[in-house]
Amino acid sequence: MCGITERVEQMERTEAAAPDAAPSYRAMTSFTPADEEKQRGVRQMKLTAAGLLLFVAVVYVLAEWASHRGAGAWAGYVAAAAEAGMVGALADWFAVTALFRHPLGLPIPHTAIIPNKKDQLGVSLGEFVGENFLSEDVVRQRLRSVGIGTRLGVWLADPAHADRVTAELATALRGALTVLRDSDVQAVVGEAITRRADAQEIAPGMGKLLERIVVDGGHRRAVDLVVARAHDWLVLHADSVMDAVQGGAPGWTPRFVDKKVGERVYKELLRFCVEMRDMPSHPARGALDRFLTDFAADLQSDTDTRARVERLKGEVLGRGEVQDLIASAWTAVRSMIVAAAEDERSELRLRVRASLLSLGARMATEPKVQEKADSWVEGAAVHVVTTYRKEITSLITDTVASWDAEHTTRKIEANIGRDLQFIRINGTVVGSLAGLLIYTVARALGA
Repeated sequence: MCGITERVEQMERTEAAAPDAAPSYRAMTSFTPADEEKQRGVRQMKLTAAGLLLFVAVVYVLAEWASHRGAGAWAGYVAAAAEAGMVGALADWFAVTALFRHPLGLPIPHTAIIPNKKDQLGVSLGEFVGENFLSEDVVRQRLRSVGIGTRLGVWLADPAHADRVTAELATALRGALTVLRDSDVQAVVGEAITRRADAQEIAPGMGKLLERIVVDGGHRRAVDLVVARAHDWLVLHADSVMDAVQGGAPGWTPRFVDKKVGERVYKELLRFCVEMRDMPSHPARGALDRFLTDFAADLQSDTDTRARVERLKGEVLGRGEVQDLIASAWTAVRSMIVAAAEDERSELRLRVRASLLSLGARMATEPKVQEKADSWVEGAAVHVVTTYRKEITSLITDTVASWDAEHTTRKIEANIGRDLQFIRINGTVVGSLAGLLIYTVARALGA
């Protein structure tokens, strides 16, 4: 028994001295200062547990010696307690050591569990996390108990927080617009608009819009404007109109006739414009109403009219000027957005800030908004968990598998080894008490 005790003590001293004797290995395992401190605590507890084992061994030897010298019955009780304490200490030493290495260096089955079963432990840990932490019910219950909607609402309702979020959004927006190349965006926008226009027939929509405008009389204001401007133009350019009419007359007509005809035509045009301007019920206005009504109907139902509109649309979209206009629209929009994002007092940032404050106030006080926000967050979290559960758990499994077995063993032992040494101490104490109890019962029954 004494030989075994000496062997255990020698192993404890070797294990305790190993880190100091191999600085290069310590560097290889990349222990942090906190790990080194924990490992020193483990060594101290190992010495304490070994010291207790040595103490009960000495007590056992002395009790046996006293018993053989006729010291009395008490020596048997002490020897039984000490003997059981040694058995408990050795058994628990074996159990604790078997977790991290082969006891006494012997390749006993089911020992060195952590280094040998590291990958299986990683798989089991991943499965445990997936089943107990990444299930839909657990995620929903946890998020519902947190009350994210209410907390987020209270946080956003603070003006300082709203300013911070607004500034971060502005920075992100500027960064995104800076990263994007104008040529790429222009090409995408132009292609998207052209493709959408080609896929969508515009004649029926134009017909419905025109029909609505005519029914509401919206075109009459445009007619009033055109007639008034035509009257003003005729008044200012009377000589030009009459000269144009005279210049188009045959060469064989007398000039005074051409002049009379020019004056007559000018007066009739002027009278026509005045009558249309001043008479809402002018026949020409009614004719224009009927024309627009018929044209709106043709745009919606006449095959030839719709086909001609589609051909015209294709010709317009195919022109380089139109494509350049579409491309330049992105440049203008981009410059406007960047300028608004940079200006703290811009309408864009003020509106975003006001919207965030309003949203925060509603989320903090209105149960329906809170419920909707919680539902959205829960749905998003559940989607991520259920969709990427295997990827999340594989991160744990692959990470554990990539660890070095010896490094992992030392890391785990440094973090939990101190508590495990208490098992050895408890085993010694409990073993002694159990041995004493068994010896006492045996003596009582024997008596």
